[in-house]
Amino acid sequence: MFTQEMILEKVLICLRELLPTAQNVGADSDLVDELGIESIKMMDLLMKLEDEYDLSIPVNILMDVRTPRQLATSLVAYMENGNGAL
Repeated sequence: MFTQEMILEKVLICLRELLPTAQNVGADSDLVDELGIESIKMMDLLMKLEDEYDLSIPVNILMDVRTPRQLATSLVAYMENGNGAL
């Protein structure tokens, strides 16, 4: 079983792996404005998370996501709606 905090921690770990210069990334860091993450890196992040949780994450989950915390919240909601196991 995964909690939102566990998922958030995995999101942060994946971001640090993808963006070695952003080691101080926090839960409320702005992915675009602060970290400068580009769309290709965002897709890489989603693929890493898909592999980690063995599920397919739709790209539209990113529509309202600006921070790692928001991404974790969106992933939890997606999984809770029967799209994966928590």
